[in-house]
Amino acid sequence: MVGSELMQTDFIVVGAGIAGLRAAITLAQHAEVLVVTKEQLGESNTSYAQGGIAVAISGEEDVEQHWRDTLAAGDGLVDTDAARVLVTEGPARVGELLRWGTSFDRYMSGERRGELMLTREGAHSNNRILHAHGDATGAEIGRALLEHARTHPRIRFREWSSLVDLLVDDHGLVAGVTLLGRDSSSDSEIRAQAVLLASGGAGQVYSDTTNPAVATGDGIAAAWRAGTAIEDMEFYQFHPTALSLPGVPRFLLSEALRGEGAVLVNDQGQRFMERYHPLLDLAPRDVVARAITREGLGEDAAPRPVYLDMRHVAAAGMDLRERFPGISAFLEQHGLRLERDLIPVRPAAHYLMGGVQTDVDGRTSLRGLYAAGEVACTGVHGANRLASNSLLEGLVFGARAAEAMLGDLPGAPTAGVTSAEPAPVEASSEGAAEPILLAELRSLMWREAGLLRDEAGLDRACTRLAEIGQLLGRGRDRASLELNNLHAVATLITRAASARQESRGGHFRSDYPRRDDLRFQKHSVVVSTAAPRFAAHRSGADAGAAARRQ
Repeated sequence: MVGSELMQTDFIVVGAGIAGLRAAITLAQHAEVLVVTKEQLGESNTSYAQGGIAVAISGEEDVEQHWRDTLAAGDGLVDTDAARVLVTEGPARVGELLRWGTSFDRYMSGERRGELMLTREGAHSNNRILHAHGDATGAEIGRALLEHARTHPRIRFREWSSLVDLLVDDHGLVAGVTLLGRDSSSDSEIRAQAVLLASGGAGQVYSDTTNPAVATGDGIAAAWRAGTAIEDMEFYQFHPTALSLPGVPRFLLSEALRGEGAVLVNDQGQRFMERYHPLLDLAPRDVVARAITREGLGEDAAPRPVYLDMRHVAAAGMDLRERFPGISAFLEQHGLRLERDLIPVRPAAHYLMGGVQTDVDGRTSLRGLYAAGEVACTGVHGANRLASNSLLEGLVFGARAAEAMLGDLPGAPTAGVTSAEPAPVEASSEGAAEPILLAELRSLMWREAGLLRDEAGLDRACTRLAEIGQLLGRGRDRASLELNNLHAVATLITRAASARQESRGGHFRSDYPRRDDLRFQKHSVVVSTAAPRFAAHRSGADAGAAARRQ
């Protein structure tokens, strides 16, 4: 790229959340690593994870049950090998976090004083959820990983840099990335032996989301444009309980609240989950989210409030401010208290089960490209992620991807990071309409491709997305890049949702309300502009071999 900043390193990690940092720590033991993050270090979905990290530290029986719980939540689509890897390697990875200074909550008194405190969340058979500082688990894990990563002299960080595209050579090998700087005045072409996408999810594709502003699907969109296989994009998890107040962001109200005894009630003060699932308020997230949506409509289809009620838990003696300090502080800013008030809730887009198709070692269908964390689809979550499995996923598969990167390129030379003076980049003159198009896209996706879907709505979404695509600018600035990436993600979601004519996990079609294993107990796969096809998830051996043959 003429006039750009030119750089070279051994490995590039795009994203500085739990998956990216864990991968970088392994890679740095053998080579130079550049970790790229779109904003400042610490701003990622990881830091917003309240609920906890699920890990079976109570023995082999709990490991086996964690595997079964993961399969059950995934509604018939979980890759059993990936789930086995997750639950069996999880305890060792969490042990590393403890050695690196992660401060998980422990019992403060009684016979178990000093032991790790384990709690339960929806669809878990046992207490196996670790928390940190009550409701700041992701932030604490991210802090510990970042501090440990900073001790490695071979890890370098580049903040305020947006992923533009992947560099693919004439042989189909991913050989680096193009990045855009903070002020959109310069871009960089960085070459490497291999690239790991750990760029997180895409919650900003929906108008209602618990995700931070950085979650714009950049890694998925770049991988798709490069020709990588994309899998299961129709499966978006809507967290059941986000705060529902006019003009207030959809602040996440952790599933741990219900794990500690909070219940859902309708506008008549009646519990209703018994009508939807035998696990009541701790049913799988897709079930609870749809139940809240239906209760919120009422018989006359007029919107009605649904509430989270924890007053009885406080009355029984739990100090909710101590147990949930972050949530309590945010609610009090808006005049609400867990121990006193009914808390209005509604679902919000939370987690993408689909993404860049990988094997259990992070290999994608393009040689030199790897992915881990929410950007990736190993099949470990199937159609619906089990609560608190996401942080564990980032740890386990971030480490495995790094090991695969090193193993696939034995003896990679240490190139170091060199740079030249950046050159100016032409600014976009097409940005005036971008905020309007972005708002329309997000509203369209929430309305037509959200919790409840049908053929007519998905057709409307696909048609309008095609029209929006013709209006998009190609400016070299962050807002334009993010809008184009969200448009790509929206297109992938709606096309896959339209093709899957059944209901399963996070994908519910009111015109096809039943699960259809005969036709659709398979994964949707999209490559480039081809129509979605349905196939079995590629095993680790198959995916890795395919990537190495290319």
